[in-house]
Amino acid sequence: MTQTRLARLSSRAVIAVAGPDWRSFLQGLLTQDVDTLAPGELRFSGLLTPQGRLLYDLFVAGLPDGALLDVAAEHRDTIVARLSMYRLRAKVEIGPLELVVAAAFDPSGAPVSGEGLYADPRLPALGARVYGPAAEPEADEAAYEAHRLALGVPGPADWLSDKNYPIEADFDLLSGIDFKKGCFVGQETTSRMKRRGTIKNRMLPIVFDGPAPAFGAEVLAGELRAGEVLSGSDGRAMALLRLDRIEGADLTVDGRPVRVDRPHWVPETPAAS
Repeated sequence: MTQTRLARLSSRAVIAVAGPDWRSFLQGLLTQDVDTLAPGELRFSGLLTPQGRLLYDLFVAGLPDGALLDVAAEHRDTIVARLSMYRLRAKVEIGPLELVVAAAFDPSGAPVSGEGLYADPRLPALGARVYGPAAEPEADEAAYEAHRLALGVPGPADWLSDKNYPIEADFDLLSGIDFKKGCFVGQETTSRMKRRGTIKNRMLPIVFDGPAPAFGAEVLAGELRAGEVLSGSDGRAMALLRLDRIEGADLTVDGRPVRVDRPHWVPETPAAS
């Protein structure tokens, strides 16, 4: 029996994209395929710099006559402005839409489905997204974030705009990049990293005793730098780690022992999947 909980995600906001050219417009910008997006379907994607670094994560929700973009609330106006910069002569309308973003999830990790729910494309255990009028939440956003962290899935708090590559943030493992689609902004660097066959760094969860280390704290393998701590809470955090230095190593942060808790969906070798 599922025990679905609904959490309002105040950190997220919505942008509406419509008009005759909305598909081709987004197709040329985002890491995910939009041409085949169906109404009621959700896809995870990213907006990159021309050099291939991750600017913003977003979800694209298909509508009969356009799409909703689920983005970080703090960046919504900036994303609208950036998309508008690329619009040129495209017949597309872009603007904020005041809808509540919520997550429906089962703490046990069971998939969630139902009318009006957009299944999270990253992992079935993450549940689904909901867009619409405010519903009575059964959980706060912190509960959902704890659920995400328990699954080892990085989130917006783990990457800084224009710092990380999307593959480092596991977008390739979480259905965030379509390598078979046509060109998109930042595609050359992203495809080159994929073709090389070996990924040097990935965001992975680490476990430890006590409170989370400070964001940016060094992860050491002996005396060698093996990465840095990202967001987290008591006992568990995400970290950006050098894959060639963590296997079989005794890792520490601020003198405390830490251990990598590799999720089942992350391959055992540094090779890109």
